[in-house]
Amino acid sequence: MTTPWRIVTPQTAADFTALYDLRWRLLRAPWGQPRGSERDEHDATAIHALVRHAQGELLGTARLHRIDDRCGQIRYMAVQPEWRGQGIGTALLCWLEDRAREAGLTEIVLNAREPSVAFYRRLGYEEIGEGPTLFGAIPHRKMRKALATP
Repeated sequence: MTTPWRIVTPQTAADFTALYDLRWRLLRAPWGQPRGSERDEHDATAIHALVRHAQGELLGTARLHRIDDRCGQIRYMAVQPEWRGQGIGTALLCWLEDRAREAGLTEIVLNAREPSVAFYRRLGYEEIGEGPTLFGAIPHRKMRKALATP
């Protein structure tokens, strides 16, 4: 089945500007967080993924950064609301898991917003505890997945 979108890695300053703007609009602005709050110290060394529509519109993004020799963390999963439920989040997660395996990682951890826990469970993640509550309003659950080696 052909999709009207594809996953790419950001290559240009414009790609990163669009990526950070999407992160901010979907993950920070609704809670009154300032621009800049959508970035962290791992962005420079992380593996970033963008989902672009065939016409160029940015539909989603996510990021993987290494924690140690065996473990990586996925953060900043975001898909435009009108494109949710169409396989983009699943594709992003699988794409980043493949990159993690290529990098020799054997485990992924993440902090899932409570409404997204079932999504991650369907993709093989297990809850391992309580996560942070962002901005005093968004409870998260810590989740992990052991990666099968190819």
